[in-house]
Amino acid sequence: MSEIRVIKKYPNRRLYDTKISSYITLHDVKDLVMSYSEFKVIDAKTNEDLTRCTLIQIIAEEETSGQPILGTELLKEFVRFYGDSMQAMMSRFLEHSIKLFMQHRAGLKSPLNTIMGSNSLSMMQSIAEKNMENWSSKLAGIEEPETTSVTSVNSH
Repeated sequence: MSEIRVIKKYPNRRLYDTKISSYITLHDVKDLVMSYSEFKVIDAKTNEDLTRCTLIQIIAEEETSGQPILGTELLKEFVRFYGDSMQAMMSRFLEHSIKLFMQHRAGLKSPLNTIMGSNSLSMMQSIAEKNMENWSSKLAGIEEPETTSVTSVNSH
């Protein structure tokens, strides 16, 4: 098991990789992500974990160049979830959806699918439908007890 690589972020926004004793760029951090290297970005003064912020920064850069993954409407919906009572559930839903997508990702890239004529778009649609079914069933489980209690209050 490898040790977690520590990247220190200094007030001047420079990133210092303690493993190689050298300053690195966000592109280098992206390379660590792409190579599945375990790392953590910390504030050099406070030791606060800045890993999430750094990853969001990488995503923001990727979204502004090339082909974005996140459309404007989707981003608006994400913003609307912050502070909403469903924020935690949305976070779990997104994590579950990405994990499910990653499990099926190999099938989307398989040369056998091309030879056999499998439509990767229909496979993605199937994954999305399964996610929506899971999401709906979880919502039904949450809303049902509340509906029951509201009904019993209104009947008195």
